[in-house]
Amino acid sequence: MDVQNKVAVVTGASRGIGRAIAVALAAAGADVVCTARSSEASPSKIPGTIDQTAREVEALGHRALAIPTNLAKDEEIEAMAQRTLAEFGRIDILVNNAAVSAPGSFLDVPPKHWDLVMNVNVRGVYLCTRAFLPTMIEQSSGCIINISSYASQVVGNWGLAYSVSKAALERLTIGLAAEVEPCNIAVNALQIERFVASEGFVYLTPGTDHSTWDDPKVVGEATLWLISQDPSYTGQVVTLGDIESQRGQA
Repeated sequence: MDVQNKVAVVTGASRGIGRAIAVALAAAGADVVCTARSSEASPSKIPGTIDQTAREVEALGHRALAIPTNLAKDEEIEAMAQRTLAEFGRIDILVNNAAVSAPGSFLDVPPKHWDLVMNVNVRGVYLCTRAFLPTMIEQSSGCIINISSYASQVVGNWGLAYSVSKAALERLTIGLAAEVEPCNIAVNALQIERFVASEGFVYLTPGTDHSTWDDPKVVGEATLWLISQDPSYTGQVVTLGDIESQRGQA
């Protein structure tokens, strides 16, 4: 897909990887809807808001819409989708990036925290995709990118709930891709297998040397590469290293 003049929705776009993806899409020519909980009206203790990201998109000469959205709340997801379609009349690219974690051992994580991880990381993706998919089917085109993690394969300080949610996200990617491939819609997952110096991850790892970590812009570039592939390239779970290798061979 050529992203020029396309409409993209990026969840978790207030900072870090989501912000980098939103800006990369705008730089390539897309209008971008930025969603997350952190806005200027409801700031977080971690720097970054969707309003700031939207201004960066507009500075690149493209339309932007900042919509505060809590993916744990069904009604907010539905309202975000309705507003997007009312403003732009279409949806071409959906990047499901927003995620939360619940560090701690299995017995130390209370059910409400486990449920929050599943509600945001899996159910939120399901609901966002479900809200926009009918329009993509009607258009006979679309691209969905789910941001996953190496945590789908190993358990670390981020906790078992996060790992389980990312494994589920990758299975969702593969299954949905098979369903919607006849509609000319590509569904892929980008698995982040390296440390990325996003504001959130840096905040959660004080005292760590972040100098060797990837800049979030690397993920933005990789996401653009995935979107640019032919729709027949679908149902894939690819890493940053995979994409760098394929770009190097091109």
